[in-house]
Formats: sequence, structure tokens, C-alpha cells
Amino acid sequence: MHHDAKIFVAGHRGLVGSAIVRALKRAGFSNLLLRTRAQCDLTDQRAVRDMFAAEQPDYVFLSAAKVGGIHSNNTYPAQFIYENLAIQNNIIESSHRCGVKKLLFLGSSCIYPKHAPQPMTEDCLLTGPLEPTNEWYAVAKIAGIKLCQAFRRQYGFDAISLMPTNLYGPGDNFNLEGSHVLPALLRKFHEAKLAGNPAVTVWGTGSPRREFLHVDDLAEACLFLMATYSGEEIINVGCGQDLTIRELAELIRKVVGFAGELAFDASKPDGTPRKLLDVSRITALGWQPRISLEDGVRETYRWYLENPARA
Repeated sequence: MHHDAKIFVAGHRGLVGSAIVRALKRAGFSNLLLRTRAQCDLTDQRAVRDMFAAEQPDYVFLSAAKVGGIHSNNTYPAQFIYENLAIQNNIIESSHRCGVKKLLFLGSSCIYPKHAPQPMTEDCLLTGPLEPTNEWYAVAKIAGIKLCQAFRRQYGFDAISLMPTNLYGPGDNFNLEGSHVLPALLRKFHEAKLAGNPAVTVWGTGSPRREFLHVDDLAEACLFLMATYSGEEIINVGCGQDLTIRELAELIRKVVGFAGELAFDASKPDGTPRKLLDVSRITALGWQPRISLEDGVRETYRWYLENPARA
């Protein structure tokens, strides 16, 4: 990408989109096309087509999505599948229609089967049933992957697809009704510390294993792959290491400085037993993450404390 290229970051105010904007600015890109939902509703096909026709972006980072944890996925399945399908369809089709040079689509590790061999390689896709608690989101993301591949095959459109592992970092969603596990635990431990509570209760048994990647590392991977990769095959993006939810909770308890006990509510769903990505493909291309989990959690906690209104 030339530094004067016009780059559309879809979802620029979200966790991933804001990190991509930071990474682009650090790398010297300033001609960024950014639109709020009030300015352009990405679920509205006509609005998206009109915006692309007027602005003619050169490159697109498709990070806009409706996202959430187990609770929100279970509660709003129709919104999760419909809104994500609509956003993807509109942006990918309009990008091709308006001659975008390259598009990067962000999927999710939840696209892989619930009981996929660990660590999960990219060719595990569509080899078994999905995790029921987030299948609506996963089906939408799989459709986005296939749409990118179909436009490449039929029209030669340069669209690549990245599958990030669980993400966290500045700008995360700390709302306990819709957040993912790491920011939810940060908030729970912080509020328990302030209230002097004797214990914090964590959903599930604590035994599932999860991999976590700082969102700024993902953003750097996005720029790296936009510059170096052009292929139909999806690319996993992660750190290649995981830990149990119990170990994560213990780490967050230490970072927050909560002196109480841990309790686990086994009546709540655990989700997929393990989600660890095989990252050998992106490693072979020359990229590795830089931010350790403990350093990243400490930075995210500082951001939470400094941005109470946004958190």
C-alpha cells in the first residue's frame, strides 16, 4: 500500500478497528476513510454502495462486526447471524464493484468445529459441528470467508481472510452482559476489590483452555499480511499458547490486586473445551506477536481505569 492510498477501515471504533487505525497511523498512513454507523449503516446495502461509489477507497480492512460473549450469542442469535451477514455481503460486494485493490476480512477462531484437533489448523474448517453457543456468529463468519473466496475465483478479486484467536486490549467491551471472558473478569475483580467482596465467581468450571492475543499484535499482523500475502487460503493469527480459564482468572486477580477467593459456577456453560490455533502458516511468513499476556493484561487494566466512561 502506498502511503497516500485511501484506506477504509470498517468498524474503526471497535476493539479491532481502532487498533488497525492506530497501526496504520504509526506506519505513516493518513488518508483513512472512517465512518460511524450514523454516517453509514453497514447493514444497509444502498448506503454502503453509495459511500463506496462516492469515496472510491483503494484498500479495505473489514473489521466491522456484531460481537459478544456466550451470553449475548445465546440471547440474540438472529441479530448475530443477520447483522454480520449483511455487513460482510455489503462491504465485500461493494469493494469488488468499485475496484478496491485489496480487501482484508477478519473472521474468528470460532469458525472451527467444537472438537477440532488441537492446535487447530486452517484445514479444520467445515470438518465437524460447531460450538452451539456461538454457531450463529460462526456461520456468518464462515459465509464471509466463502464470499471472499468466491469473489476471488469468479472475478479475481484480491480478498484475504484472517482468523484471529481471542482478542483483548484497549477499547475492549467491559459490559458484563455482552463482553468476552478477559474484560469481564477484569471488571469483576476490579469491582470486587473496590467493594471488599470475599470472592469472585467465574462462569463455568474453569477448565476450558483459551488463547489470547493483544489487539495491537493483531493489527500489526493485518498490516503485515495486507503487504505480503495474497491467497485464497485462510490464515490463523494467534500466539500459539493457551491457558485454562482458572489460570487466566488467577493472572487477572494478581494484576488487579484482589485478595479474595475464586469460585466457579459449574451451572454456567463452558463453551468449547479448547481453542488453540496452529499458527505455523503465519509464522512461516515471518510474523510473530510481541506482547506477553501479563503485560497486555496490565496495559488493558490501566486503560480500563483511565477510561471509566468508555469501559
